[in-house]
Amino acid sequence: MTIRRREFIALAGATALSPALPRFSRAADNSGIYDLERFGNARILHMTDTHAQLLPVYFREPSVNLGIGAMAGKPPHLVGRAFLARFGIKPDSADAYAFTFLDFEKSAARFGKLGGFAHLKTLIDRLRSDAGPENALLLDGGDLWQGTGLANTMQGADMVEAANLLGIEAMTGHWEFTYGEAALRANLDRFKGEFLAQNVFLTEEAAFNDAKAFDSASGRVFKPATIKKIGSYRVAVIGQAFPYVPIAHPRRFTPDWTFGIRDEELQKLVNGLRSNDKVDAVVLLSHNGMDVDLKLAGKVSGIDVILGGHTHDAVPQPIPVTNAGGTTLVTNAGSSGKFLGVLDLELTKGKVSDVRYRLLPVFSELLKPDPAMAALIEKMRSPHAATYAEKIITADRLLYRRGNFGGTVDQLICDALLSEFDAEIALSPGFRWGNSILPGQPVTMEDVLSETAVTYPETYLTSMTGGQIKDILEDVCDNLFNADPYHQQGGDMVRVGGFTYTCTPAESVGRRISDVKLHNGRPMEAGKPYKVAGWASVNEQQGKPVWEVFARHLGSGKMPEARGTGVTLKGIDDNPGIAGQG
Repeated sequence: MTIRRREFIALAGATALSPALPRFSRAADNSGIYDLERFGNARILHMTDTHAQLLPVYFREPSVNLGIGAMAGKPPHLVGRAFLARFGIKPDSADAYAFTFLDFEKSAARFGKLGGFAHLKTLIDRLRSDAGPENALLLDGGDLWQGTGLANTMQGADMVEAANLLGIEAMTGHWEFTYGEAALRANLDRFKGEFLAQNVFLTEEAAFNDAKAFDSASGRVFKPATIKKIGSYRVAVIGQAFPYVPIAHPRRFTPDWTFGIRDEELQKLVNGLRSNDKVDAVVLLSHNGMDVDLKLAGKVSGIDVILGGHTHDAVPQPIPVTNAGGTTLVTNAGSSGKFLGVLDLELTKGKVSDVRYRLLPVFSELLKPDPAMAALIEKMRSPHAATYAEKIITADRLLYRRGNFGGTVDQLICDALLSEFDAEIALSPGFRWGNSILPGQPVTMEDVLSETAVTYPETYLTSMTGGQIKDILEDVCDNLFNADPYHQQGGDMVRVGGFTYTCTPAESVGRRISDVKLHNGRPMEAGKPYKVAGWASVNEQQGKPVWEVFARHLGSGKMPEARGTGVTLKGIDDNPGIAGQG
């Protein structure tokens, strides 16, 4: 199985070592980086978790992505040099920049931004053409419609237009559900592809009231799978939506639907596709998160490849998992439009006989933007361009979010909440999306929205006891580090302001959080109430949207002094999932 591209590594390494070429060059022959050797008779292109980023971005990968217990030291829980060693990536190369946080600022200046739908369109069209358009599929793993101010304003309709032009043939969902059923169905009416979700069912009450469903007999709300004809072969694509939508988000967005992993129903579906529909390959288009997919792959047989998303892990090589029926390959394709997965299959009747997989970084400076996509993006953005371009402040440090325990963006959001509400404590959700901003660059309103544009952005002030605050920390920490992946919901640890604490990730539930202290050094008292500010509550709030609070705070003056995450970690010595504090 070929999983790396020697030509790409050689070119990237040569560029990195040449002082005369600090950036990629748009020479006529640079497109050779994306020349893939022809293989197989079916090509599936996979993108996921773009979070509505129509334009190229900077996005720093995490320096903390801890795996605990059986997952310690295993993909995706590797960062920095441990990641490079595991996947055979040359340090100081373009691949090292795309896949890790190492030397991020220096490498960003040399290799530029990644992603952008106009650049993705160029690459996708090329890879489709190379395989033969009739032999290629383009799939999206969800979190396509949310993550920018434009997507919030248009409730994802902008991304439907972009997806149609890109040629996405099937997708599943996560944040898409948080626009509510009416907006979701309106968008799907305009979407030219198929929305697949085998694990979303009507509640008993909704079924009794004859609520709309793809299959009223089973209660499945959406089409569970589709069969695509590729040459003389049949490839089944099953959709697996985010299993915990009503838990991780306000229940009011999806009151009639139940979610879940539903691996037993999935096994029945796979069996039917194999025996009744006589498909030659089964692909699961998943938004479970990679740890969940790895467990699922060991329980459900008959799936050839899981094309995964949700946890934003960019994993260059598929991870093989043995099950009762053979082996399933598990992948995860990163986020923010930075990567495009290329799955080439050699199909024979009834089976996949060989596979090649590449996860291609989408270097925007090496791909000419597609004119039609560029024009569509400009048209959709133009009514808001002046507002988005408004400069608020100049970044005096690298601003980023991704990491298990916090990033510099989260620290500033907590500072804004503390200031806005004159609060003692600030809590900010551990979302994994949000672009990075280099030192010396202007922070614009568009940047602020890229960190905060959610469908329930209201800020709030409430009273919580020290015991309640610790319980919240314990609950979120268990979600992140539970030994059973089926009890993990993705996302990172809640970010905090106004206090510090110690975390022991490998401890059992209820025993991971200790030594909680206010910034004045005094212990947080379990029975004492504190003024707590936050945003993105699952309970309906009436406060100002967080982007207004954040933008006003940034615009009030000089950026405050940098500080750490406020978290001391214990019991993670020699864990290759940590190489810093982000």
